[in-house]
Amino acid sequence: MTSAPRTTDSASLGFSLLEIVVVLVLIAVLAGGAIGLMVASDDGRALKECSVEVEALAKRARTLAALQQRPYALEFAGNQVSLMPLAEAMIAPDERERAAGRSDAEDEGQGGGFNIVRADWSAASGIRLFVRRWASEDWIAVDSKNRQVWRFDPEGFCEPVGVRVQKDANWLEAEFHPLTASIRSTASEIY
Repeated sequence: MTSAPRTTDSASLGFSLLEIVVVLVLIAVLAGGAIGLMVASDDGRALKECSVEVEALAKRARTLAALQQRPYALEFAGNQVSLMPLAEAMIAPDERERAAGRSDAEDEGQGGGFNIVRADWSAASGIRLFVRRWASEDWIAVDSKNRQVWRFDPEGFCEPVGVRVQKDANWLEAEFHPLTASIRSTASEIY
C-alpha cells in the first residue's frame, strides 16, 4: 500500500501579522487596566490603614479612660493623631511639656498606681484628616492651627464623631460608635 502524499497550505503554517497585532493590543489594554487598578488599590489601602490606626487609638483611649478613671482624648492636628489625657489636650501645644512634667509629678505624689499614657501616630504624606462632630454635617479640616479634640470619658462613653481621611480625590469616611469607640459605618470613594 502506498499512501498519498500530503499537501500543506502555506497559510496554515503560522499566524498572520494582523492576528499578532490584535493579540498584542489586547495584552496592552489588559496590562494598562491592571496597573490602574493597582494604583487605585494602593490609595485605598493607605486610606484603610489610616482608618484602622485611628480606630486602634480610639479603642486604646476608651480603655485607658475606663481603667484609670481619668478622661483621655485623641487630638487631631495636621496629619497627626495623638493620645493623651484630656487635661493635657486642652492646653496649648507649646505649653504642654511644662504641664506634662507637673502632671506626672502630681500623679507620683498621689500614688495613683497608673502611668500616664501618650502615643502619637502620623498619617502618610499626602493624606489629610477631617473630623465631623456629632449632629453636624460639616467636615472640619484638621491642620496645625485647627486642632480637634475627641474626648473619652471614664464611664466608657465618647462623642460619636466621624473621621475622614483623604488623599487627592480619594477619601474614606468612618463613623465611630459612642459606646465601643469602634467604626460603626464607613463610606469611601476611591478612583
